[in-house]
Amino acid sequence: MSTRVHSRYRRHLADLPAAGRPVEVWLTVRRFFCDHVDCSACTFVEQVPGLTERHARRSPGLQAALEAICLALAGRAGSRLATRLGMGVSRSTLLRMIRALPDPPVGHVTVLGVDEFALRRGHQYGTVLIDLADGHRPVDVLLGREAADFADWLRLHPGVQVICRDRAGGYADGARDGAPDAVQVADRWHLWDNLCRHVERLVAAHHACLPEPTVPATDEPAGDDPPDPAALLQWPDTTRVANTRQRYQQLHDLREQGLSMRMIARRLDLNFKTVRRYVRVASVDVLLAGGIQVSVLDPFKPYLNDRLADGERNATRLLAEITGQGYTGGYNTLARYLRPLRRLDAATLA
Repeated sequence: MSTRVHSRYRRHLADLPAAGRPVEVWLTVRRFFCDHVDCSACTFVEQVPGLTERHARRSPGLQAALEAICLALAGRAGSRLATRLGMGVSRSTLLRMIRALPDPPVGHVTVLGVDEFALRRGHQYGTVLIDLADGHRPVDVLLGREAADFADWLRLHPGVQVICRDRAGGYADGARDGAPDAVQVADRWHLWDNLCRHVERLVAAHHACLPEPTVPATDEPAGDDPPDPAALLQWPDTTRVANTRQRYQQLHDLREQGLSMRMIARRLDLNFKTVRRYVRVASVDVLLAGGIQVSVLDPFKPYLNDRLADGERNATRLLAEITGQGYTGGYNTLARYLRPLRRLDAATLA
């Protein structure tokens, strides 16, 4: 406490608007001497409870109103609404208010949602944690998506019973280490997304198996020919699709010029297996489907299975037989296919 007045000065505080008009409070306050011998400030200013705070230029009521607006609408939209209500403020100020707010307590989380988000796509990612049992409330954000960080968070917040996550292996390892008793499940969005992706790949890989559409016989002259089922596939206009089509066309153009696959790999600086996959694939739709392995041995596998059933085990003799039928691959490809079949046959005989 002090009674020695050092000086007086006027503070200007923005307050809540009245009838849509901005309100400014002019307040004369006193500065006092501090009589404590160890005080380095020497003077201090009196504060009015409920109206002023140290270094503040807004009243607590106006500060609370702006914080509510910026939490609901964030920067630009919050700035437009606050200006219309008579509380003019920039979007940058609203964002600074959000960053200055203390983090809410995590509390007890029983059902935890885990997913990643991109801070810079392809380079830096983060992890968002959601309390699914409390109205899908975000509880924390982790920088990165490492299993160790997620496991440490689970150890600091025990009590998680269900972890709803995507298929990332890092989150699975972190959940096993940090909460081994929790049940890991996949959320509905990832279930539907995984199902749609696999169905899309399956249809694209077997579009050649679709029957030709039948046109009923009529007296009218036939119109245009029915479209090819492969042409009915509509892939999204993404960078991956465009790059795949461009590379497929580029490799086949070089192939038509007479270049071997190894020469194409050296010229385009690609892996030989990548060039071989692009050259041997039936169509670009199979490449876009992804995950479909095409082998030069596929047309001859039924014949090889029949010969194996007849008791033939000599790979060199089988190679000569299918080479006469048009096989263009090598011995190693045939040997890799026969090796597990021979082991299975040996186990059956034993």
